[in-house]
Amino acid sequence: MNEKSRLKYIIPGLVFYIVIPFLYLLLGDFPDRTVLKELISFLTIGAFFLMLGQFYLTRINKVTLKGQKMSKVINLHKVIGYIFIPILILHPFLIVVPRFFEAGVEPMEAFTTILTTFSSKGIIMGIIAMVLMILLGITSILRKKIQLKYTTWRIWHGLLSIAFVILATLHAVNLGRHTDTIMSVYMITMSTIGILLLIRIYFLHPQVIGEKR
Repeated sequence: MNEKSRLKYIIPGLVFYIVIPFLYLLLGDFPDRTVLKELISFLTIGAFFLMLGQFYLTRINKVTLKGQKMSKVINLHKVIGYIFIPILILHPFLIVVPRFFEAGVEPMEAFTTILTTFSSKGIIMGIIAMVLMILLGITSILRKKIQLKYTTWRIWHGLLSIAFVILATLHAVNLGRHTDTIMSVYMITMSTIGILLLIRIYFLHPQVIGEKR
């Protein structure tokens, strides 16, 4: 792949999944918070948008990645997954880290409250999304050990991904400190585009599901 061809999909990806979200976080009219809290927000939102970018970094997405070497695309898909999954799994704990440096509710008490507040739809959606994300990770790593057929795994991987992204997006919109109207619309739009792209490929080009290369 030549440099010009590589930039054709790297630059748009950086703009839509890193530059635009982070610029809005920096320039948006949000209440002032401590540097630590802002860093945690940036880390979490960055992981969220990396997650959305996974819809495009897959071998079934031959439309937007035409001409790219699929083995490298899939390797990047895996690497990004290994980055954002741990961050999002640690997300509930990261939220209470500032409590170690503030007076008031103890960190573990705050952490327990987050995980047991079942009256909040946002928290329930977040917990279910986390379970789905863990299932995605486990089934991806252990696919061969659990003797799951490749085609079957691809279908379930796609379905779990769609359910996970829907719930994670709703969770972020419902509870995120930086998810005002503009950020919420952007998150929902990017999530919807990714999901529709996956559904389009699955229904219009089902033959690619069984392709390993």
